Formats: sequence, structure tokens, C-alpha cells
Amino acid sequence: MVENQGVYIFVFIAVTALMILVGIWASKKVKSGDDFLMGGRNLPLPLLIGTTVATLVGTGSSMGAVGFAYSNGWAGALYGLGGSIGIFALLLLFANVRKYNFTTFSEELGFYFGESKLFRGVTAILLYLAAVGWLGAHIMGGSLYLSWITGMDLFTAKIVTALGFAVYTMIGGYLAVVYTDTIQGFILFSGFVMLAILSLVQVGGYETMSTEIPREMVSFLGVEVLGVIPAISLIVVIAIGVLAAPSYRHRIYTSKNTLTLKKALVISGVLFAAFSLFPSIIGMATQIMNPELEAGYAFPYLATEVFPVWIGAIILTAGLSATMSSGSSDFIAGVTILVTDVYQVALGKSVPKDKLKMYSRIALVLTLTLAFVGTLGATNIISYITNFISTIMAGLFAASVLGKFWERATWQGGLACLLGGSITSFIVLSSASLTELFGNPVLPALAVAFIAGIIASLVTPDSIVTKAEALQKLEETRKFEYASQARMEPNK
Repeated sequence: MVENQGVYIFVFIAVTALMILVGIWASKKVKSGDDFLMGGRNLPLPLLIGTTVATLVGTGSSMGAVGFAYSNGWAGALYGLGGSIGIFALLLLFANVRKYNFTTFSEELGFYFGESKLFRGVTAILLYLAAVGWLGAHIMGGSLYLSWITGMDLFTAKIVTALGFAVYTMIGGYLAVVYTDTIQGFILFSGFVMLAILSLVQVGGYETMSTEIPREMVSFLGVEVLGVIPAISLIVVIAIGVLAAPSYRHRIYTSKNTLTLKKALVISGVLFAAFSLFPSIIGMATQIMNPELEAGYAFPYLATEVFPVWIGAIILTAGLSATMSSGSSDFIAGVTILVTDVYQVALGKSVPKDKLKMYSRIALVLTLTLAFVGTLGATNIISYITNFISTIMAGLFAASVLGKFWERATWQGGLACLLGGSITSFIVLSSASLTELFGNPVLPALAVAFIAGIIASLVTPDSIVTKAEALQKLEETRKFEYASQARMEPNK
């Protein structure tokens, strides 16, 4: 437990209360279940930049990267570098899918593979698990704050954190997420810049810092600490996390148009690349101030024990903003997949339009519960993130690339991508020598996923459903749902 505990608890409550008020305000703009999940598909440039940057600067790239830099120096910047590469790759590879008005990533993947029901069902479940996994990472990040500040055990802190950012999402849905993200994005970016500057001043400047910590920590991107292959693996796994994460696809589907989306992705990628420097500086400076810390507590240590209470309150607000903004984004993306895709796969029909908002709120509770359970026993944010990305998302990325850019790809090949990536990841994680060699399983998982997908596609019959026919089937489904709603609501 730290001094000025009451001040920091008040800050947590105040930030949460502000987000709830924004959620209530945003809820007035929600007229339908589709508005609750998709925000009207009309996000303008400022909001799109705000929500994308806030989602990027999440738990991993803030507290996780600070803790990683505390132990590994400039390697902390690899997280931001990987995220920026992921955003620019998303721009080049997938920004043009905005024209199809997809609702979920599994709907997009189903389109690539001829609307195969089996493939879409499997991907829906995997993508839902991916969103739950990301949400769990943010619950972990916020709980580290509360555990340090209040002295409560980590289990209780996880419960409080989860409930804290869940309330405003449940009230206002996706629009609440977007508006709060934009506010939090400004707070967290400004807060981390200020903290990096103050940390350098505290230790006597960068030149002093670079001489007082081990030489390998200030090597280029910390490769002398991690090794070249593990450093590349970390960059790639974070990039894949962006390219295959449901929350970033959600930004594509809800943007105003393709041009607005492309502008937002360029600006967001540049801002995140710049941001990547700050957690590394903060982590290395903290290493000098207190070399005996547990790395995961480097960030809250600065907020509560090094700087005056008013600076600590600002730092704490920035960190909470990072956790809450990213958590709510993955929250709403997971809920959208659950009520649109998983529900349809399980019951063979769509959620009634007039009940979509109610079902979405029920799905919020279920998703939050699963994410919380997934965090039990986990204490290291970076390891948690990299392991589940490699296991679940490497295959999804490989399938999306083959499906979009290779006409010969079949749904069986898509399934082979998913299976090959996951099995390879499990094999690497079960071998201490392979884990040490690669750092995380993403490189072998990606390689096997692509190879398996190509081989399986070549040995199975070519799809008889063209992209044009798949799109027509998708449009017919949408027209049917719209007509059904019109019959239920004849006066609207």
C-alpha cells in the first residue's frame, strides 16, 4: 500500500465516472441495435484517429512496454514498432474492404472462402476468443495499478478493473467506446510524453541514463538483450495482433468511407511509431531509480512513489486511459462477433433486430466473465499477449491473406491455416529450447500456417463459388434481414 492512497483511488473513481457520463451522453445517439454495435458506420476522421490511437496505446504498449523496457532497455520500443508496422500493413492489405460493409472479421473471412458455413463458424469462434483474450490483457493491466495502489490482492483488483470500464460500454455501446477513446487517447498520449520527460530529468538526462544501465540495454532496439530472432518475433507478433484483431477490423467497417479510413490509418501509424519511444525511456529510467522492482510494477511505482502526488495522479490517469480505451474496444468487437456470428452458427438464425440491443448487453456480461476467467493465474502482460496471438491469430492472418489475394485458396485451405498455426504454436510453447530460440511462436506458426493453407488448397477441389457470387449471397442475406425487420416494424 502506498502513501496518498485516497488520492489515487479518487482519481480511479473520477476517471471511471467521467467515462460513464460520456457513455450516457453517447447512448442518446443510439437508436437501434445496429447503432449500439456499429455506431452508424459513419465515423469521421478525428474520431477514427482518436479511437485507433487509443486502442493502439493499450495495456501492452503502455504498462507492458514500460515493464519490458525496465528489463530489456530499448527493446520496449519493439511493441510500438510492431504496432505501427501492423497499422501500415492493414492500410495496404485490407483498407479497401470498407466498400463491402462487413460487420465482423468472420463475415469478411467467410466472403473470401465462398461463404462456407463451416469455415465461418470456426473463424467466428476463434475471433471471439481472440477478442476475449485481448480484453483479458487489459483487465490484467488495470489490476496491476489497483493492486499496487490499494494493496488489494490481484484477484480482487481484476474484478474491480473489469467492472470499471464495462459500465460505460454497456450504457452507450460502440459510440460510447469511440468518444471515450478519443478523450482517453489525448490524455494518455500527453501523460506518457510528460512522464518520459520527467523521468529523464529525474535521472540526469539520457546521457547519464545510458551510462548507468547495462550497455546491451541501450543497444539498437535492445537486440543485444533479446537476440535478433526474438526481437523480430516480438515485432511480428504485435503486427499480427493488429492485422488479425477484431477491434481494428471494427474500425474499418465503421469508418465513414475508405478515403477517411486511409487517412486515419496513416496518421495513427505515425503517431504510434513516435509514441513507441516513450515507454522505453520511462522503463530504463525506472531501472536506474529502483533496480530491485518487479518489472510489471515499474509504471505504477513512478506514479505513486517517485513524483509529487499531482504528477502521480496525471500519470495514473494516463495509464488508466490506456487500459480502459483498449479494453472497451476489444470488448465491443467481441460482443459484435458473439451476437452476429457465433449466435447464428449456434442457432442457425440471426438475432431479432428488435432484440439486438438487449442481447448485446447480455453478451457484454458473458464476454467480460470469460475474459476475467482467462486472466486467472496470468501475471505477465507481454507473455500473455504474445502467446495467445501466436496460438489463435497467426493462422487467422494467414487465412485472410490467402483468401483475399489467391484465387485458388479453398475453405479447406483456410481451416488448414488455422489448425497449422495453432498446433505449431503449442509445440513451440511446450519446448523450452524452441521458445528460447524464437522468443515466441509467431514466426514458425506463420510459416506453417501459410504452407498448410497452400498445400490443403492445392489438394482440394477449387471453390465453385466466385467472389462475386459470395458477395451476392451476402447481400441477399442483408436484404432478407432488412425486409424481416420492416415487416416487424411497419410504422417505421
